[in-house]
Amino acid sequence: MSQLPIKNELGFFEIRLESIGGLGAHLAGKMLAEAVVLGLGLNGAHFSSYGSEKKGSPVKSFIRICEKDQIVRASSPIERPHVVGVFHEALFRTIDVASGLYLDGVMLVNTTKNPDRIKEQLHLESGTVAVVDALSIAVEEKTRVNTAMLGALFRVCDFLDPESMKNVIRATFEEKYPHLVEANIRTFDRGYHEVQFKTYDAPEGAKGKQFVRPEPLLGYETQPLGGMITNPGNSILKDLSGSRQGFLPAFEEDKCIHCAQCDTVCPDFCFVWEQKEDKRGRPQMFLQGIDYQYCKGCLKCVTVCPTEALTKQRETDDYAEDHMVKHRFVLAAAN
Repeated sequence: MSQLPIKNELGFFEIRLESIGGLGAHLAGKMLAEAVVLGLGLNGAHFSSYGSEKKGSPVKSFIRICEKDQIVRASSPIERPHVVGVFHEALFRTIDVASGLYLDGVMLVNTTKNPDRIKEQLHLESGTVAVVDALSIAVEEKTRVNTAMLGALFRVCDFLDPESMKNVIRATFEEKYPHLVEANIRTFDRGYHEVQFKTYDAPEGAKGKQFVRPEPLLGYETQPLGGMITNPGNSILKDLSGSRQGFLPAFEEDKCIHCAQCDTVCPDFCFVWEQKEDKRGRPQMFLQGIDYQYCKGCLKCVTVCPTEALTKQRETDDYAEDHMVKHRFVLAAAN
């Protein structure tokens, strides 16, 4: 039976996964808890918190682990995690993913950046920063990022047994999706071996990341009348960047024939059009570009584009902002 390397005052080792819908964080948390209970002889519990089922909504997955002789009675969200796993960097913009992390905690991020850059971005004082390009691994293996992230997590948490996780992966997929078993095992192994991590000593006077519980902006005295939705999921106030899974469409105007097939399949009206005259002086709608504010990276437009004017682009910092074409009604509202 395994022994936990560190515990909080209640006897738990706690892990929080920060993600967005579609990347498999809920399933990752479930499989992790199973591996801990069934493979390591420890007690554990898992549950997730999420809103809309639409891909792109924020998701939190919580895993509590304790010794065999202790019963897990707590079911509250994890506010002081020993480990945080971030499945998408876009969360950095809207959520304090490191909130409550211990000074000697582990921050694991799906990214192409190095640990120093992530430490700087998240304003971490100390602890271990681990990075893995889980998206590229998942794309190459035709899986999802969750099993790559689990592989990296089992590497940085060395008390966990990788073989127990592989057994859970097999049990999870072999009945309904037997063709995905070996691909997910490879994804797990690659995450385990390709993760890079670096440990930073705490400077004198370091206090760590305090957890700040978000307070509701509206209450019974300030709530607008009539059930008004002041912050819809696709508004500029709830931006999670152009992509929801690490890729977005890139537009090349020179190749575009303005056939509107992309606009027909787009579920979120991301394409910006303007009426101009064609070569014969007739009015015609011409595609101007993409308003990435509303794009979730489904890439349906890339699939139907007949001229490769739209191609699959790996998301990089500021790409969406630098190439965005705003809808006219958005500009009018801003002015």
